[in-house]
Amino acid sequence: MLRLDHLRIPVGPGELHAERYGFGDHPMVLLHGFGTSTFLWRRVAPALPLGRVTAWAMDLLGHGESDRPADGDFGIAAQALCVEQAMTSLRIGRATLVGVDLGAVVALRLAATRPARVQGIVLISPPPPGRARGEDLAELGRAAASHLFEATRGMLGATAWLAPLLTSAVASPEAMPPKLVARYSAPFVGADGVRHLQVLANAVSDGDAADLDLSRITARALVLRGDHDAWCTQNDATRLATAIPAADLRTVAGAGRLIPEDAPDALSAMLAEWAPVARDAEAPSALHEHES
Repeated sequence: MLRLDHLRIPVGPGELHAERYGFGDHPMVLLHGFGTSTFLWRRVAPALPLGRVTAWAMDLLGHGESDRPADGDFGIAAQALCVEQAMTSLRIGRATLVGVDLGAVVALRLAATRPARVQGIVLISPPPPGRARGEDLAELGRAAASHLFEATRGMLGATAWLAPLLTSAVASPEAMPPKLVARYSAPFVGADGVRHLQVLANAVSDGDAADLDLSRITARALVLRGDHDAWCTQNDATRLATAIPAADLRTVAGAGRLIPEDAPDALSAMLAEWAPVARDAEAPSALHEHES
């Protein structure tokens, strides 16, 4: 029987919620995107080769079941620092990072600024290079200035806003029924739910991704996009894969932006192939290198 452990991991601003699958030699950190949580990995993580992989699905700060500090920084650079601090708390020297949309940018930043901590990166549906906010977060900003935003500020307001975002992120609306939307929206239910979503959206800055020197990335890299993904176009994915040294680019058939929802089996197989048979020896300085 699969053993799933839920953990609270201390980081600077608070605690991150994480779920651990397996006890293999190679650590794999799974990072969700905007408006989702560790729930995104429920059909992917259990299908990984858990005899050689330990998968850690983490809720980014302010998302899912992780803490929401009142004065917290929820930007990309701060999220990358929190993920690294969580890795240190878990005694993970190097890991493969797997991120979806916003999570992909967090993984990308960590790989570019702290290359000794990252053995591999899998970037799923990443936003265009230098444009971390994307059209969805811009739309939230427009909604915030309208009466529509005020009208959705009630107990279920987050569900009303997240529904179109989530439905557009899968290959067909049937893949994101109302019950599934409600499950993803659950962390934001309440009078302050939409307000917190606005805080999270406003914290995402294009500048946190635009200043990255991708040539510093030493990790193996894989860029994945679904062939129904309007968020990550083929041209944008190609540009990103070209900018990262020795990166591969693959397309997943029948999938939109949320490949873990549309094609969990295909994604699990790709990640299993991507994970090395044995982890490289940890560099003693890996936990002490300073971001430059």
